[in-house]
Amino acid sequence: MAALCIAGDPQADALLSTDPFALLVGMLLDQQIPMEKAFSGPAVIAARMGTAGLDPQAVADCPPEEFETLMAGPPAVHRYHRNFAGRVQTLARFVVDTYGGDAAAIWADVEDGPALLARLKALPGFGEQKAKIFVALLGKQLGVEPAGWREAAGDYGTPGSHRSVADVVDGESLLKVREFKKAMKAEAKAKAAR
Repeated sequence: MAALCIAGDPQADALLSTDPFALLVGMLLDQQIPMEKAFSGPAVIAARMGTAGLDPQAVADCPPEEFETLMAGPPAVHRYHRNFAGRVQTLARFVVDTYGGDAAAIWADVEDGPALLARLKALPGFGEQKAKIFVALLGKQLGVEPAGWREAAGDYGTPGSHRSVADVVDGESLLKVREFKKAMKAEAKAKAAR
């Protein structure tokens, strides 16, 4: 895998760059908290579990109360740690049961972009938008480029855009993504006020 620069922390980014399940968990956590905190979450979980990587089998098998405590911290891995503890474990169980615990199998040997999008949308906690962003992340930063991946990613696949985590490669691009999101929220707020 390529060297990612999303979490803004060398240790967390190293895990995201080498552990496909950790990258999926970061994407899952990327909701209602800053992007860097979400993508640092897998490294925090792994450290609290006492493991170098984030093994889906170990996450799935962890007693729910114990995993919820682990997510609670302090500091909490997510603002809604109880809810997301369950979501992370559900995702882990799905990866174990469907892909034999190999998260990279989700995008390995996929025939085309629409098939990749369908596989990602089938993941617990991954709706249409999250799946499209992850298709773009795989294509733009990890070289997973099945035919039609840009179309499957929608606007997130646009070259040179700064719409999502798929476009974050350094501090400057992170700021551009933040500016884009801020502008989109302001636009949505203005439309709602009309």
